[in-house]
Amino acid sequence: MSGRPLLLLLTAAAAGAAAVGNAMGAAAGPMGTGADAAGADPARTRLGVAIADDLNARDAQAARRGRALDLREQAMRAAEARMSAKAPAAEAETDASKPAGPAAPAVVNQFDDLARIYQAMKPAAAATVFEQLDLDVQMRVAEKMRDRSTALILAAMSPKGAAALTMAIARRQASRPAPTATAARR
Repeated sequence: MSGRPLLLLLTAAAAGAAAVGNAMGAAAGPMGTGADAAGADPARTRLGVAIADDLNARDAQAARRGRALDLREQAMRAAEARMSAKAPAAEAETDASKPAGPAAPAVVNQFDDLARIYQAMKPAAAATVFEQLDLDVQMRVAEKMRDRSTALILAAMSPKGAAALTMAIARRQASRPAPTATAARR
């Protein structure tokens, strides 16, 4: 039994010495690295340095992108200013070069495109939209469509709308000379 108190005494002495050593190391550590007691300077580890480098690289890249966007915006504004300065002259040139005829080629292509669009639609859906159009536009588009597609759309239209479109097409065809190429077109 006499060995036990001795072992306890030695353990207590070792624990006391370790506590004093830890206290001295903690007190000397922040002062030795030059940091204040609040810990404002974080420990510089490899991970901390890598994170800081990544953040700096991202900031630099964001700044470069911002400068590039600013340059693009300035170039766009300059181009718009040049275009707006040239617009009155271009409009005068275009007005002088326009044909005096009733339909320009762009308008003809527009009705061809619309005819293809309405032919691709389901007849019921096409008829709903088709009836909302101006009668002249309906007539021009219907003339560009295949007979079968026109018939399906007319069948899906309201009786009043279908009759008005049919009469407009008939009047237009009656005012034309004898049709020779209409059978080959359809």
